[in-house]
Amino acid sequence: MTTPVLEARGLVKLFGRVIALDAVDLALYPGEILAVIGDNGAGKSTLIKCLSGVLVPDTGKIFVNGDEVRFRNPQDARSAGIETVHQVLAVAPALDIASNLFLGREIRRKGPLGSLLRMLDSKEMRRRSAEQIKNLGIGTLQNIGQAVETLSGGQRQAVAVARASAFGSHVVILDEPTAALGVRETGQVLKLIRDLRDTGKAVILISHDMQNVFALADRIHVQRLGARAAVITPKTHTMEDAVAIMTGARRMTTSHSTD
Repeated sequence: MTTPVLEARGLVKLFGRVIALDAVDLALYPGEILAVIGDNGAGKSTLIKCLSGVLVPDTGKIFVNGDEVRFRNPQDARSAGIETVHQVLAVAPALDIASNLFLGREIRRKGPLGSLLRMLDSKEMRRRSAEQIKNLGIGTLQNIGQAVETLSGGQRQAVAVARASAFGSHVVILDEPTAALGVRETGQVLKLIRDLRDTGKAVILISHDMQNVFALADRIHVQRLGARAAVITPKTHTMEDAVAIMTGARRMTTSHSTD
């Protein structure tokens, strides 16, 4: 059986007396889109924060490609090949597209200009940025030197996804990537997510939009009251089934879930 590229076993996270995560398991396989859904308070955000190094679980284990890891901060997760695009995009509006893609990972010029004077190699960063955007098939970003503040919401989302894809060698986590986008821009982002999967990346998609979830996801992880209620697929269950599981109107036994 294929080894999950990212796996969580028995994650528990407490905030005082509140159980935010109650022994949650999750498995993400190479080249798939796994949607994580659930009502507010179901533990989605806490789960993602544990997987991306923002929070440290109280108990439980996390594995990357079968090897146990321990994330103490987001940099640990990034070093393990896990990039996260949060709902509030961490882009620098005044900088151009290339500078945003390499934000925090700037390439310096070779020789004394880079090592002593710490001068950036803007030409190389623009070249690599253009290559990355071309590889992802992002047709809405034509001018790499364009300031991000001049871009539309969908284009900004594309910049954030391109940055995550460029450095997330294993996993890209997307938190509500189509929130506050129009119909046309949402369609562009959905295509980008599919293209991301087609390049071999494993994607975790957190979304409240059931239509998008069922259009994109290979499997769907359902959270309820801090626990994993079920893992279903768009082929075996309907949107109504998913909502019923989320709300507790329908209960799933372990034997009916699929991992």
